[in-house]
Amino acid sequence: MRFFQEKIESFKIAFSAIKTNKTRGILTTLGIIIGILAVVTTMTVANGLGNNFKESISAVGSDVLYVSRMPWIITGNFFEFRNRPHLTYKQGEKLKRQLKSAGAINPATGTGKNLKYRSSILEGVPIIGTTDQQIRVSNSLPEFGRFLTSLDIQYKKFVCVIGSEIKEQLFKNVDPLNKKIKIGRYNYRVVGIMEKEGSAGFFGGPNFDRRVYVPISSFIKAYGSTNRGFDIAVKAPSQDEINNFRYEIIGEMRKIRKLKPIEKDNFSINSMDTLMAAYNNVMGVIILIGLVITSISLFVGGIGVMNIMFVSVTERTREIGIRKAIGARRGTILTQFLFESSFICLVGGFLGLLLSFGVAALINKLLMPASVSLGIAMVAISVSIIVGVISGIIPAFRASRLDPIEALRYE
Repeated sequence: MRFFQEKIESFKIAFSAIKTNKTRGILTTLGIIIGILAVVTTMTVANGLGNNFKESISAVGSDVLYVSRMPWIITGNFFEFRNRPHLTYKQGEKLKRQLKSAGAINPATGTGKNLKYRSSILEGVPIIGTTDQQIRVSNSLPEFGRFLTSLDIQYKKFVCVIGSEIKEQLFKNVDPLNKKIKIGRYNYRVVGIMEKEGSAGFFGGPNFDRRVYVPISSFIKAYGSTNRGFDIAVKAPSQDEINNFRYEIIGEMRKIRKLKPIEKDNFSINSMDTLMAAYNNVMGVIILIGLVITSISLFVGGIGVMNIMFVSVTERTREIGIRKAIGARRGTILTQFLFESSFICLVGGFLGLLLSFGVAALINKLLMPASVSLGIAMVAISVSIIVGVISGIIPAFRASRLDPIEALRYE
């Protein structure tokens, strides 16, 4: 019981000392406020980027493997990958016939063209030539209208499905369904509008909402297939079988590409895991650099608190002497000053956290979805208390070691 009474009394004395020197306390907390604001903002931005990236690449599909000429993340000799022959539409169709266990197979290719509707023009829009299997190998569906059908492919129809951003920028307040747009030199009728998918633009990735999907047959008819590379999306029978299925695809593709046993693969198998691994590596470095920089702010703030605590100990030397003369123990004096430094940093931490909510709201409005999570808030408060204890321990120890007789003589 006596232990808790001493701690409560130490807290009251520490609070009273801070209240007496409000201006000094506010100035002392400034370094902690900046440090906590920097830490929380760094973690919030990293968290927001992570959520944005994961949401964007969810359109890739975790159970889908992509057969491409080159790997998505290139390591090693770039020219070795660049000299590989392109994948062709015929090879995609051949893989579809031979790989019976696949959930879906979708060969696709793309180009960039200008779009025009009446007087509105969008330049350099990605045009994707694909099949009706596109929605089976991705997690996105049309929000309005329909997607491409097998009949569209079979009869080489000039129809298209547009992304949500195309709708907003090209049509504005007009309903795009059944309207004709010019893609390059050809007119296409809009039959569907895709739901909003998001963009991985922060990492140089595609903007899935700024795309137009057309039947691969009419794409080849309009824009040709010579010297044009195709990617082949292959949906695994199940998520559990994806690793074994990868080797099955490799075996079939080696037959289709007529590779000898001693020859290396001249194609790559990509998946969402490849993107996630690259993302984790990049973000790990970014977060580490960010935390090192923000730690410097906290270190400077902690030094400021330590200096103020030394000043406080010096100013209250006689008070310490009187308390020790009437029986205060070293531990009690030590606790009092640790409470004081921790409380200063805790107040700074709360103020920094409040400012972080405002910064997060601004980021959420202008850049990307971002918010301060409960976990980040708890980390911020914990860091504030730790900085307070570390900053105050040397001044507190010095105060507890003062000789009461010498302290009473201090002027």
